[in-house]
Amino acid sequence: MKSKAHFKGHPLHPILVSFPIAFFIGVLVFDLLGWYYRRDDFHNTAMYLEIAGIALGLLAAVPGFIDYLFIVPPDSSAKKRATTHGLLNVSLVVIFAAALFLRQKDNVSTLSVIALELAGVILLGISGWLGGTLVYRNQIGVDIRYAHAGKWKEEFKTNDNGTMTIETVDDLKINQMKLLHLDGNRIVVCKTEKGYVAFQDHCTHRGGSLAGGSLACGTVQCPWHGSQFDVHTGSVMAGPATKNINVYRTKTVEGKVIIAIHNQSIPEEIGEVAK
Repeated sequence: MKSKAHFKGHPLHPILVSFPIAFFIGVLVFDLLGWYYRRDDFHNTAMYLEIAGIALGLLAAVPGFIDYLFIVPPDSSAKKRATTHGLLNVSLVVIFAAALFLRQKDNVSTLSVIALELAGVILLGISGWLGGTLVYRNQIGVDIRYAHAGKWKEEFKTNDNGTMTIETVDDLKINQMKLLHLDGNRIVVCKTEKGYVAFQDHCTHRGGSLAGGSLACGTVQCPWHGSQFDVHTGSVMAGPATKNINVYRTKTVEGKVIIAIHNQSIPEEIGEVAK
């Protein structure tokens, strides 16, 4: 799923999080050195790193939240993982902010501040692990391309009396997919050797986005765990998924693809099927 918050295709969140990670770890290191060697200059360095880490942590949260809202597949294992990841990040920023506040107090011991920072670094490690899983296993923010698939395509549509019209006849290549958003639903339209087909984006195993997978010979493969589905019938071709996906009726009319989003028949007055 290509990131919504990116610079020339490069996701901003993974770029920005490198800074607060380094700064927060540096805070703990310099405070430990300051406590061990009894040097105030180390503590002062830790304080400035703490301020920078909090500021850049909040900055990194903005593109991360954008991607959380718009590209993490709903009702999926990645959504739960991303929610935990986000809550841990907020918690650790609050912890370091509390440590920054306490270090200004004369009657607070250095070890108390260090204990807070240690807790924050532990949460940072757990959150980082989850973030890495989101990228490398769930492929969140990754612009997946394979042979002849073309660029990632996405479109937001509105409900037109139970149908959706897509101008894709000259837009999609064979085995290329486009993710469509309609009233909170995610539908994939693609071009196969037999023509245009449409099916649900939600993998029935763990909720992975099929639009981010690969398509060949009428079979789509989920990028998360490799489940395969026949895009014409929706049947499972290979596990671990055991439940079929929904497919939708389509009709090609005058250079456009009409999709029956509730699988009712497409009105004849729309036009004859293009040959």
